[in-house]
Amino acid sequence: MHLAETQQVTPDRRTQSAVSAAPGTSRDPEACAPPAPWHRVLTLLADVSLFIGTRSVWTQAATHHLVLAALISLCYASILVSGVLALTVRRTRSLARVDLLVLVTAAVLALCAWALNHNGGDEGVLTTQAARALVTGHAVYGQPWPWLFHGTGIAVTPTIGGGYDYTYGYPPLAVLLTVPLLWLGHSGAPATAACTLALIGGTVALWRMLPVPWRSSATLACLGFGFLSTYARVGYPAIIALALLVPVAVRWPRIGAGGRLGAAGLARAACLGAACAAQQLPWFVTPFLLAGLYAVRRGELGGRAAALLVLRFAGAAVTVWLLINTYFAVSAPGRWLGGIALPLTQGAVVHGQGLVDVTLYFTDGSDRIAWYSHASMLLAAALLALFVLFVRRLGPVATVLPWLAFFLATRSQDGYYLLMTPLWLAAAVTAPLPEFARAWQPRPAFLAGPRRRPFLVAVAVLLFTPALVSAALAVSGRPPLRMEVTALRRAERSAAVVRAMTLKVVNTGSAPLTPHYTLTTGQGMSRYWLLVRGPATIPGHGTASVELRPPDGRFAVPGKPGTRIRLRAFTADPQTLSSQDVTLGGTAQGAGVRPPRG
Repeated sequence: MHLAETQQVTPDRRTQSAVSAAPGTSRDPEACAPPAPWHRVLTLLADVSLFIGTRSVWTQAATHHLVLAALISLCYASILVSGVLALTVRRTRSLARVDLLVLVTAAVLALCAWALNHNGGDEGVLTTQAARALVTGHAVYGQPWPWLFHGTGIAVTPTIGGGYDYTYGYPPLAVLLTVPLLWLGHSGAPATAACTLALIGGTVALWRMLPVPWRSSATLACLGFGFLSTYARVGYPAIIALALLVPVAVRWPRIGAGGRLGAAGLARAACLGAACAAQQLPWFVTPFLLAGLYAVRRGELGGRAAALLVLRFAGAAVTVWLLINTYFAVSAPGRWLGGIALPLTQGAVVHGQGLVDVTLYFTDGSDRIAWYSHASMLLAAALLALFVLFVRRLGPVATVLPWLAFFLATRSQDGYYLLMTPLWLAAAVTAPLPEFARAWQPRPAFLAGPRRRPFLVAVAVLLFTPALVSAALAVSGRPPLRMEVTALRRAERSAAVVRAMTLKVVNTGSAPLTPHYTLTTGQGMSRYWLLVRGPATIPGHGTASVELRPPDGRFAVPGKPGTRIRLRAFTADPQTLSSQDVTLGGTAQGAGVRPPRG
């Protein structure tokens, strides 16, 4: 157990290094050896990363929470001392203790930040309300709670059909874990506490399972940069899913080695099932892990034995998933199914940092918005097929490839990429290329000849062609509506405040459209304006005049010169977006539209 490893170990033993020796007791000569320079640098980087965001937390605490401010000051001292020790200790074992000190400091800072900012965002308040509904015997799924957002300043998710999603739309594990923490108070505090504790637990698990010299990378990736802690304080159930996926991702190609799952393999299957019962993101990485596991085990055991082992593993994961979902599936099957599938069916407005930005910001819209979703799903299927065909080369990126598909989705926000980045680290350290050297790769006869390379390239191109064509269709779509501001009603005391706006709307297509209008002055989506006068539906090739009112009764024209004001109109059937830049001057004569871009 404490000897330096020279070969791979079975998963049920304490995970050690596949790339370097792991120090154990004082009798281990490598524990007394000088640490590698890169180990010192990695420890120092993790230590330095704790400075990110700490000053703002201390400033907030020093105003009203002096005890927390004092604790954060002690963390500053710990960071400084750790920096000195990281560069001066002489033994690997001593540097491992510095790694532990950095981890503890990071966990304390995360808890202090939660104590100061724990009300959460829309996910947090919805999860907490769902937990309260569960305790009181009310419906968890399909039940809107709009009052949670009124007057709170918490952002809501607008839908392309002109409404907002006020319902809980995640699998139930986060709700179940929030129930014991309801005593913490109202708003999203119980849910954010569950997510923060899960993040710390996942960090500790990753730290413990990584080889000793790599442990500070877990602190760096999970707690050091600060973005995962921020998502935890918002209450994202994906944080709980991440923590549960950590034991699955670490040395995952060794699951079932020798043909036996054992207790450790079944435990990992249980973690995978629980992660899928916490949030939908694990649904996308699971096929890659199962396909990769089958390929590795088939190269070792043969096709039949590998298939049986993967089926047992998947069966254990599904069993755990069903156990967590049983109450909700039995009590209200329709509501439960609609709830856990909500992110795929809710029709949220386009948003993110992916290809959809072309339609949002660089053109005036598209009448083929749905093709972004088609492109995303086709790309996910192509990536999985490519992974299977080239698993010996792509095996280490099984925890990275699934997120590429979100770049083409209608909702391509960066949270879908960065929330699972600690799994990238786990794969990089514990699932290197040599693990896949003997993995099985399907090679039909036409791909196995002497000219196999051109055929393989052709197959890869064919796999991605449908996704690329779908993306091109979405990007090249034309806005179906032309809009012109014809009149503005301003506040009596301020010409910079708009009370109502009249539009001339022209439907350039043949299908009738029911648009929902909004003005935005930056990224994202503002609330929809209210239709006061005029038809809700514009007939094909028709023209209408509509009067709109701001959702809060007033719209303040930005005073900063050059601010881009974007008039947008969404329709749900078909899914379209029409946009135009408008100028709203200080007088009614200053209103107008900029010419649409070709």
